[in-house]
Amino acid sequence: MTHSQPLIQLHGLQKSFFTDTVETRALHGVDLEIDKGEYIALLGPSGCGKSTLLSLLGLLDVPTEGRYTLAGHDVSTLDRAQRARIRNKEIGFVFQSFNLISDMTVEENVALPLTYRPELGKGDLGELARRALERVGMQHRAKHFPAQLSGGQQQRVAVARAVVGNPSLILADEPTGNLDSKNAEAVTDLLESLHRDGATVCMVTHNPEAGARAQRRVELFDGRIVADSRVAQPMPMVA
Repeated sequence: MTHSQPLIQLHGLQKSFFTDTVETRALHGVDLEIDKGEYIALLGPSGCGKSTLLSLLGLLDVPTEGRYTLAGHDVSTLDRAQRARIRNKEIGFVFQSFNLISDMTVEENVALPLTYRPELGKGDLGELARRALERVGMQHRAKHFPAQLSGGQQQRVAVARAVVGNPSLILADEPTGNLDSKNAEAVTDLLESLHRDGATVCMVTHNPEAGARAQRRVELFDGRIVADSRVAQPMPMVA
């Protein structure tokens, strides 16, 4: 039986930040593989390197050392424009602060990532945005503006924006951090649903309930992976 290549492979990934003569190392030689279709929670205390790792996975930054392979391609040394092209086609982002543009409608916000794809016409943008909004139950708010939505609704729109281009990877950075418990659970349900539909989800969270819903939990401490566990599959019922 052949084993398909992991969607993500990290080898010896390091990231340092420099201020004057001081070097701060945020990640220390991280090795990690993520298969297509996995749902992973990145856990650990503040300052342990979770968000730095997510930033590297999302091609928002480059490693100081090490190799990052995405879908079989080494993306460690790409320039800014090359990273932007791959990011737009392959990666969807969900942020804690929603990052919706206030003077654009919900539909326009969701369609925004698609405007960088010249092969799509204006009609295509609207149709794909409406489909994404249907997936998160927000199609009835398509013509509203972000200020007219609750926090939970804004995060649902942000999830729709993340999936509108059918990315191979969804990265969520504290997606429930600004939500009350009811809306946090609803957004966690939504990410779980996207995973069941085949999406690869990698989520940074301090929320133990959200982390417990992932099928795999990777714990960081001081820039190193200190634990990597998978949820045990339920035993089959015996007739």
